[in-house]
Amino acid sequence: MALSPKLDFRQSQSLVMTPQLMQSIKLLQMTHVELEQFLDVEIEKNPLLDRIEAANDDFAGVDPARDSTDTDGDEAASDDLSDSDWFKTDVSDDAEDLSSTFDSSLENIFPDDPGRFDEIGPDLAAQWKSSVGDGYVSGSGYDIDQVTASRVSLNEHVTEQISLSFPRAAERFIASALADALDESGYLRIDIVALAQNLGVETVEIERILGVMQTFDPPGLFARDLRECLAIQLRLKDRFDPAMEALIDHLDLLARRDFATLKKLCGVDQADILDMLTEIRMLDPKPGTLFEISVADAIVPDALVTPSRDGGWAIELNAAAMPRLIVNNEYYAEVSTSVKAEEKAFLSDCMQTANWLVRSLDQRARTILKVTQEIVRQQDGFLRHGVTHLKPLNLRTVADAVGMHESTISRVTANKFMATPRGVFELRYFFTASIASSEGGDAHSSESVRHRIRQMIDAEKPDDVLSDDAIVDALKKDGVDIARRTVAKYRESMNIASSVQRRREKKARLSAS
Repeated sequence: MALSPKLDFRQSQSLVMTPQLMQSIKLLQMTHVELEQFLDVEIEKNPLLDRIEAANDDFAGVDPARDSTDTDGDEAASDDLSDSDWFKTDVSDDAEDLSSTFDSSLENIFPDDPGRFDEIGPDLAAQWKSSVGDGYVSGSGYDIDQVTASRVSLNEHVTEQISLSFPRAAERFIASALADALDESGYLRIDIVALAQNLGVETVEIERILGVMQTFDPPGLFARDLRECLAIQLRLKDRFDPAMEALIDHLDLLARRDFATLKKLCGVDQADILDMLTEIRMLDPKPGTLFEISVADAIVPDALVTPSRDGGWAIELNAAAMPRLIVNNEYYAEVSTSVKAEEKAFLSDCMQTANWLVRSLDQRARTILKVTQEIVRQQDGFLRHGVTHLKPLNLRTVADAVGMHESTISRVTANKFMATPRGVFELRYFFTASIASSEGGDAHSSESVRHRIRQMIDAEKPDDVLSDDAIVDALKKDGVDIARRTVAKYRESMNIASSVQRRREKKARLSAS
């Protein structure tokens, strides 16, 4: 059979991702800061776009303390979306009269990176991060606000001290080479012998200059390891005695809470060991990070949830996080009649883009509101009673309830925040894994189980420290079916030491008191 070319006609349908559709998807997952930046560019390019400014910058005129006005329901709120200044809706579920003042707290300014401190154990590292002092006693102290406000880098700060400490140019040259070898944590990352060979100087001279630089502010800079970093700070506080030196030399024993061995090595009693441990915790294991801290942007919630008069929840979008645009039709009508063909085509494209962008922003707001409503409906128990009543929730459950795809829910909840009477939470906080009930009832969320584990450990007595197996048994009595390895994983994620380490420390404190 001979082969010959021929033409066939076939009708088919396929889904094509248009550029505007792709841009709409990007808009959906943008944070309010990214969206503002994107709109600034679009307004600059498009003469037909104007911004509708919010009433004010403080939650855009929304007063969380006022009573929320009832609406006719979710559908009515969505229909009035484009006419309201921004909109609210009520979820009809009973709610206690919680305080309308939003919780706020200062988070630890130091980064949560274990880095080189893995060898000292998760619990000790966590306590270090939460109780870091200035590492040195001075009249003025070390003000983090001054450092972040002035935006001085670590290298600039060290260079200034070099010029004041070394009068000779040769010394300043060596000191600058050492300063260039500092990492972001303030540790010296270079071999002294190799540096001496490269610079053509004696190793003794570099060691002498390094000794001077190890007295620079903040204390602890130019150390070559954790032990030396702590030792530098203790020397400047005149606390580096033989007992403290022995303790610093055995950080591995300290991580294991082996106080019996440490007492022998240091030649002190139990109370002295605990006092020394308190001093060490007040030191800064990463002195250089002080200069790498950037002032974090304040979290602006995308949605506000407050108790309503009927005992439910009033939900409204925050105008400060929902920028709005308007198309300047008057300007378009004025200039479109007196321009050339090329300019008219440009204006036509601008009008099309402007109308699309206004519709996309409106749809983005509707979607965020709809998803937030469903999350509030699902997590009513959390809003009334706290984290112990947080329900397990996944993307599919919300997607099915609002009639959207899981990928859409994932984009909507990414980097979006909701302000509630219990605090400001990322929308993804409410999506937690499910842990089965041992009694066949409702499942438990992983976050609520973590909270229970933390409560159990906080309530421990020195003579009754709970092992992971004991925690498993206690949770099963409360109807939580959980494996021992899961308890261990949750405990470690919260930087809680093992039962052996906790028992040693509690007994040491008890005997010292």
